[in-house]
Order: sequence, then structure tokens, then C-alpha cells
Amino acid sequence: MKLRPLGKTTLQVSQICLGSMTWGQQNTPDEGYEQMDYALEHGVNFIDTAEMYSIPPKAETQGKTEEIIGNWFKKSGKRKDVILATKVAGPGMGWIRDGKSRLDAANINMAVDASLKRLQTDYIDLYQTHWPQRPVNSFGKLGFDQTSVSSKEADEIGEGLAAMQALVASGKIRHFGVSNETPWGLSQHLQLANGNKLPRVVSIQNAYNLLNRTFEIGLAEICLQESVGLLAYSPLGAGTLSGKYLAGKIPPGTRWAIDARVSRYKRPRLDEAVTGYLDVAKKHGLDATQMALAFVQQQPFVASTIIGATKMDQLKLNIASADLTLPDAVIADINAVHAVTANPCP
Repeated sequence: MKLRPLGKTTLQVSQICLGSMTWGQQNTPDEGYEQMDYALEHGVNFIDTAEMYSIPPKAETQGKTEEIIGNWFKKSGKRKDVILATKVAGPGMGWIRDGKSRLDAANINMAVDASLKRLQTDYIDLYQTHWPQRPVNSFGKLGFDQTSVSSKEADEIGEGLAAMQALVASGKIRHFGVSNETPWGLSQHLQLANGNKLPRVVSIQNAYNLLNRTFEIGLAEICLQESVGLLAYSPLGAGTLSGKYLAGKIPPGTRWAIDARVSRYKRPRLDEAVTGYLDVAKKHGLDATQMALAFVQQQPFVASTIIGATKMDQLKLNIASADLTLPDAVIADINAVHAVTANPCP
């Protein structure tokens, strides 16, 4: 398991990050503990969660994932062995802070204190905004409503950064990152931080996979130039790249069966693209999911790839992808499929 720098910090994170959003709904606490034990035994030192989890998001399970991680810390005594990342929710969740959640100082302070309590820790290594306060094209949204653009958006980002600065000074968080951000948003965060001595973004957590390589179009250049690491989420496209959802199949108990938000993957040309990547894996004698994960891990702008699994055999297979390096011939065949069916699920 390789370690990589997290932005310009001194932290070295494992190339695979253990995602946790199924714990507390699809997975029991004991299953979450087992996943964390196995991951740490195999070189993973990075765990990502959020105040919103578990998923699919709902009031009765909000915060349950952080509670499971906190109980595991207390039980195992391994807090010092983990680089811990969590997130504060932006607007839109009616049950989080009575539906009034914003990325301002009051909400950020309430959120971090609640997360620290659930996680049973005194500090968070990486604190991230889960999605922007302003309307953006995230979570599969297409088109852009130009009437939503406001001159206040840079001020709102600055207010959030000032709140993060206070949390760094207090010792409650060590570093700051963003999620589901745009090129303009990331650039604004960097510009405001540099000009006002505010916390510098060290990471961006966006979707990136063989079905959605839109990150390469604008954000990858910024990340490489500014030393901001991508924490790639959904590297298997919510399990789509395994092939189990081909031809409209939805196996019981799977993500597609319980989470309506996966509609972002139900797009034209999806089956064509997935079949193309499955054929590449078969041609080269590779497991299709490991090939998809290895492709993400090999990108120079990726700091860590966030994996998630509901079953231990899936987790073991995913973690083992760290040992796979795709040769040029495989990359060429992947790019040939991409050229024909580029980004069917942006």
C-alpha cells in the first residue's frame, strides 16, 4: 500500500481510503468494525465519513456512521493510527440543523462539535465541506442555471474559510478540504486563502471513474498546479463498473435497489460503456473492478481512492487493487473505449 502526500501537508495518506457511508444502514456496527480492522491490517490509514451518513440519507440514520467509527476508536484504541476525514453538510437536508444548514460560521461550529462528539475524538485531520452552498452542477446534474449566479458567492466562501481558520487555531481540525466543487469554486478557495492568510484547500473530493472522467477537463490541471489532491469517490460508479446492473438488472440489497439517487448513472450509452470496459478486463485477464480502481489510483492528480463495500469479499478485492499497476496496453484499450463512449454518467 503506497502512501501519498495530502496536498502540501505533512500527512501521508494511503492510496486507498476506506469509505464508510453504508455503516449504520446497509452494514451493522460489527460489520463496520470488521472492515476497519481489516483495512488497517492491510495498510489503509485513511477513513472518510460525513455528518450526513449513513446512506441513503434520512433523519433517523443521520450521524450513525460517525457513531460507529467513534465506538470503534474507543474499543480499539486506534485513533492515533487513522487519518480521519469527515464533512459538514451544505444546504438541502431538511433534518440537519432544522433544514437551515449553511456553510457559515454558526453552522460549521455546530457541525464540527457534533461530529467530534459522535467520533469520540478531540480533533479531525481533514474537515471538508460536503457540497457548495451555491447551486452547482454536482451529483449528476446537467445544464447550468445562469440566474443562480450571485456576486455574494465569493464572500460566502470567504466566510466559510474564516470559520475553518478558527477551527484550525482551536485544534479541532488540522486541515481543510472541499467536495463536489467546480473549477471556479476551487480557484476561489485558493485565491482567498492566499490573499487573506486563511486555510489552504489540501484536497477535493469529487466523483471520478471510468464512466465519469470530467474531472480531467478542468479540475485536474488546477490540482496538479496547486498541489491539491483528489480524493476520488465513486471509483466504481456506485458499483456499475462491476457489470451487475447491465441490461436493467437490479439485484436485491444492492445500492441501486435502495438508493434513488443512483439515477445519475441510469443514462443512455451506459451499458455500451460498461460492456466495453468489461471486454478490456477480459482481454487482459483482469478483474473488472480492480482494473477500474487501478486506473483511478494511477492518475497523478489522485491522492487517494475512496472505496466502499457492503461485503468483506468485496472489500478484500478492492483493497488488493493497490497491488495492481495497469500496463500501457491496458490504458490504451481503456482510452479507446473512452473515446467512443466518453463520460456517459457525468
